[in-house]
Amino acid sequence: MTENEVSRVVYESAIEVHRALGGPGLLEGVYEEALAWELAQKGLKVERQIQVPIQYKGYNLGVPLRLDLLVEGKVVVECKATTECNPIFNSQVLTYLRVTGLKLGMVINFGEKLVKDGIHRIVNKL
Repeated sequence: MTENEVSRVVYESAIEVHRALGGPGLLEGVYEEALAWELAQKGLKVERQIQVPIQYKGYNLGVPLRLDLLVEGKVVVECKATTECNPIFNSQVLTYLRVTGLKLGMVINFGEKLVKDGIHRIVNKL
């Protein structure tokens, strides 16, 4: 699957999770786990809470980044559950993409009344 195909499945799955669990109102981790389960049910490989080391001049810093979800080894998904989408969320995912060398990430804010309004694609040289 391409990054775009994976992101389409993630988008549809996020809507399904939000429809089933409702929102806003639950913690981010609840939505993250439900989304991971939904994606796995659709046959996608999903890794949760992946630690990514940060290097500074060849030195691995002791505080790694932590990706919420990595789908098919290609798409970073950052789950949020806030009433407002903060631009820092997009910057956070762009940083994850730069550090990992991946091309596509998504911020999904399950705190929106309509989750589709809280889904943002972040591109790094795609």
